[in-house]
Amino acid sequence: MQSKTSFCEFFNKTLFRKNLMRFWPLWAAPSFIGALFPLAVLTNLLRDPHWNLTALQLTASYYEIVTYGLPIISLCYAILVAIAVWSYLFNARSVGLMHTLPVRREGLFLTGILSGMAMMLIPYVITGALAILVFGLSGVFNPMGIFVTILCVIGESFFYFSSATVVAFITGNLFALPVLYFIFHFLAVAMDWLVNLFATGFLFGLQGDYSGVVEYLSPTVYLMSNVRCDRQYTETFISDAIHGSLTPDGYGYYESELTSVALRDGWIVAVYALAGVVLLGIAYALYRRRRSESAGDVVAVGWMKPVFRYGVALCSAMAGGLALYAIFWGSFQSGDTYDVIPLAIAMLIAGTIGYYAANMLLAKSLRVFRGSWKGLALTAVCAVAICCTMYFDLFGVETRVPTLDQIDHMTFYAADNNYALLPDEDAELIEEIRAVHLAIAEDADYIRAMEQNLRYESAKDRSEFSLHNTVRVNYYLKDGTSVSRRYSFPIVRSRLEDPNTYDYALDRMVNGQNSRNKRFHLNDGFIPMNGYIYLEAGDEGHHHSFGDREARQIMAAVANDIANGTCGVYNWFESNHYDYSYAMDYALDLGIEFQKPVVLADGQNSTDYDSISIRVRPEMDHTVNALLQLGLADQDSLKTRLELFPENYSAEAQEWFDKYGYAYETSFPTPTEVITGSSSAASIGIIGGADGPTEVFVTAG
Repeated sequence: MQSKTSFCEFFNKTLFRKNLMRFWPLWAAPSFIGALFPLAVLTNLLRDPHWNLTALQLTASYYEIVTYGLPIISLCYAILVAIAVWSYLFNARSVGLMHTLPVRREGLFLTGILSGMAMMLIPYVITGALAILVFGLSGVFNPMGIFVTILCVIGESFFYFSSATVVAFITGNLFALPVLYFIFHFLAVAMDWLVNLFATGFLFGLQGDYSGVVEYLSPTVYLMSNVRCDRQYTETFISDAIHGSLTPDGYGYYESELTSVALRDGWIVAVYALAGVVLLGIAYALYRRRRSESAGDVVAVGWMKPVFRYGVALCSAMAGGLALYAIFWGSFQSGDTYDVIPLAIAMLIAGTIGYYAANMLLAKSLRVFRGSWKGLALTAVCAVAICCTMYFDLFGVETRVPTLDQIDHMTFYAADNNYALLPDEDAELIEEIRAVHLAIAEDADYIRAMEQNLRYESAKDRSEFSLHNTVRVNYYLKDGTSVSRRYSFPIVRSRLEDPNTYDYALDRMVNGQNSRNKRFHLNDGFIPMNGYIYLEAGDEGHHHSFGDREARQIMAAVANDIANGTCGVYNWFESNHYDYSYAMDYALDLGIEFQKPVVLADGQNSTDYDSISIRVRPEMDHTVNALLQLGLADQDSLKTRLELFPENYSAEAQEWFDKYGYAYETSFPTPTEVITGSSSAASIGIIGGADGPTEVFVTAG
């Protein structure tokens, strides 16, 4: 008669109960801590029965915990549970005893998984049940929000415990388990940052920032970066002539009400849960072939030992090599680019240390030098290959410029102005920027040589050179990736008329009609709404605000001055760090604010906001006449800074600037921060942009 395998052969109730009872503090302590929160809420409800909390607000709180708290809690708690459940694997006597029990390995595996998941979920079950009970009794209950939260808790708990289980079967050393576990979860992010930092010293214009290309391989970072709680509000006008203020709708105030809450990109949790199933399959395959004698080994899987050995050597060569280079060579070099030979030597030294350290951990012995020259030679070849790949830019990273059809949107900074561009609206300007970008990248060797030659020169012909001009370009592509570059370079007057130079391309782009239209919002949908003017008068000043009528009249005058070439032309040879560049400007600040109605991707109406600062000079006849006609200035108040502050432009001040001013010019401009919003109703606008520094901001619709 054919025998049948029952579930009892794959699950041992005694072992399951023993695991829960033996490690009860592991799940009891977080259960107690978690229970304090709903009990604290219950206390507040008893003290204040009128405590106002809606079901949507409670759901939003659940989703915030799922977004920010759950990944970190599960990450740390899972490794503790895995250490407890699989602790017998790390001691030769314990693993031998367990494998002599009348329980098949399949039974040990399944029992361990179920007991581990039970310990993972018990604190959530207790805390969640109390929370549902407390809020249910108070009449605050949202079944869908609770259901989604429960699914996320189960999915993330399962994934993190599965990942900890895989690592537990890879290693046989209890101390190595948490180290390898956290390396497993954050290696992709660390290597992304390290590779970008490494490439920055070789590739011109490349940023040493984290790119996030393979962020999905670091689940905690990816979950916290992408899963979001989206809230939608509606505003209701409350008429109140006594306590309210004057609004476009009369006296009163606006009250916001939360109308909907959703967990954006919650499907990512489901994907990681499916990945947890795959990880459990891998863990089971490893356990079936695992030798009991591997207890105590740092790496218990034979074919993974070379991966560990050369992985440690490679990471040591890159991270340790950069550290040694910075300590013993980088502080003495004259340029911003890595010197290949010293860096290769530093990488060889660090890689050798990492290679032998890994061998010692694997062999559990210090006698690992005999016959190791082949592995050491391979490490050296890899270090040299990495340096050569970066130095010769074999992948063409320096000159990579995305095509127009690849770009979803982009930002660009040059000549003290930021631009936010869309291919559908700004195709011609984007093509001009792409040409500038390519011209700068192809002249990388020339720019490096010029920067090196001019770095320590104290005397320069300022009329011929404009030093340390900055260009930043960020392409956000349709495939979800991005390309970011930052360049600092000199501009030479004699090259401005040569069409084969980046000087020519950049000057034509910045001072071209397309970019000036963008900077001053001429015919791009932005409407002047209001503004201000601040007139300097010695130690005092006069500030005036004005509305949309005046703002539109001023912008019409500015457009005429732009057409005449007296406004919006950027002079590369003015100093950006001293008052001499503004000597012939009127001593005033003129700002205009704009609005533009937009329709978001989800069909909701929103508004883009922007403001610009305009430098006013005597030759800007139309703008000056508009200010005079509107009464915002008069002939007596319109004085240039040279007229108002002559002491700043005396011979002594000029002599000081000629002697010491270069120290101020050599500092790079501070990058403008780009602030992104988490709301789906976020819209990007630009602050500033005419003739002064700008900032990009996001506003919710």
